[in-house]
Amino acid sequence: MAAPVARTAASTAEPIIGVLNAGSSSLKFSFYEGEQRLFTGQVDGGSTHQRVTAAGADGKKITPPDLGERALNPPSEVLPAILSWAQARLDGRPLSALGHRVVHGGLRHSLPARVTPELLAELDTLVPLAPLHEPHNLAPIRTALRLHPELLQVACFDTAFHRTMPEIEQAFALPYAYYDAGLRRYGFHGLSYEYIASVLPECAPEIAEGRIVVAHLGNGCSACAMRGRTSVATTMGFTALDGLPMGTRCGDLDPGVALHLLQQKGMSAEQLADLLYHHSGLLGLSGISSDFRVLLKKRREPRARFAVELFCHRVARHIASLAAALGGLDAVVFTAGVGENAAPVRSEICQRCRWLGLELDETANCEHRQRISRPDSPVAAFVLKTDENLMIARHARALVSEVSP
Repeated sequence: MAAPVARTAASTAEPIIGVLNAGSSSLKFSFYEGEQRLFTGQVDGGSTHQRVTAAGADGKKITPPDLGERALNPPSEVLPAILSWAQARLDGRPLSALGHRVVHGGLRHSLPARVTPELLAELDTLVPLAPLHEPHNLAPIRTALRLHPELLQVACFDTAFHRTMPEIEQAFALPYAYYDAGLRRYGFHGLSYEYIASVLPECAPEIAEGRIVVAHLGNGCSACAMRGRTSVATTMGFTALDGLPMGTRCGDLDPGVALHLLQQKGMSAEQLADLLYHHSGLLGLSGISSDFRVLLKKRREPRARFAVELFCHRVARHIASLAAALGGLDAVVFTAGVGENAAPVRSEICQRCRWLGLELDETANCEHRQRISRPDSPVAAFVLKTDENLMIARHARALVSEVSP
C-alpha cells in the first residue's frame, strides 16, 4: 500500500497538491507547492506492459516510480506506487490534496467540487455523456478514496468554464424536452481556457477583457469565444467529437452520415464509435499519421497536404463563426501542443483570417514569439502556453484553504 498521506498543515508556507489526469491508457501526474511544480510524470501502456517517465522542476529526467510488474489496466492500478514515490520525494512533507481532471461535470457544476460519495454517485450518471473519458477520470478518485479516505480530493471539470454560455449556444434544434433532459452543448477543454483567461491580464492586457477566440489545438482540438474572459461560445458540443477535426476524431459531421453507416452499411454502434473517435480526423484524412509533426514533414504527399489544409481551413472557418457570436474580434490566441509549436499551421490559419483584420508578422510567428501579429494589426494574434495541471492545482489549493482551520 502507498505510504500514508495526510491533509494536515505542512511545514512549508504552501500546501503540497497532487494532480492526476487519467485516460484510458495513460495516467499523467504532477505535484505542486504553490505555483511551483515540483515534479511530474506520465504512465503509458496497456494490459501487458507500461512505460513510465518523470521529470523534476527543471524539466530534466528523474528516476520514475517503480511499477514492478503491474499492468496498466486500468491506469488507477498504479496510483499506490505513484503516491509512495511522491511521498518519498517530498521528504516527509504531507500531501494536502489531490486534484483530478474530470471531463464532464454536467449541468450542476460550474465550479470545482470536493469529492464525496454523493458526488461520485452523481458523476456516475454522467458516464453515458462521456463514455470514453469519464470512467477513467473517476477510477483513480475511487482508488485514492479507498487508500486514503482522509485525503481531500477535488474534482475539476472540463465543462465548468462553459456554463456561462447563453442558452442559444447550448441548445440543439431538437424538441425542447431533450434540452431539459441534458442533451445540450457542454463544451470541453475548459481547464485550458480557464488558465489562458487567468494569464491574459498579465500577458496581453490590451486585449484581455475584449473579444477573443482561443484556439486549443493539440491531439484534441477546440476553440472558445471569450468576452471579458468568460466563455460565450465553443466548438465542442455534447461530446468531445464535435467541432474542429482532430488527431483521430472527426469533428463536425452531418448526423445523416452516422445514420447511413448504421442503417445502410451495417455498422454496430461500437464500430461507429471506434471509427469516429480513433480512425478519423487527420489520421483518417491522411492515411499517414495523426501527428502534425509527421504530416508537416510529409506535406509533399498529396493526402498529408490535404489533411493539413483541411484542418487549417476548418479552424479559420470556426474562428469566423465564433467572431460572429462575439459581435466582432479583437484577438486570436493559439495554445496547446500544435497551437504553441506548429508555426506553419498558425501561419496558414492566420492567412485565412486576414479578411477579419488579422495581419500576421511572419518573423514573429517563425520565432514563436508571444505576439505574432503586426503592431498595427486591427486583430491581434498571440501564442500562450497553457497549463491545465496548474489550474487544477490552484483549484485544489483554494479548497484546502477553505477547509483548513
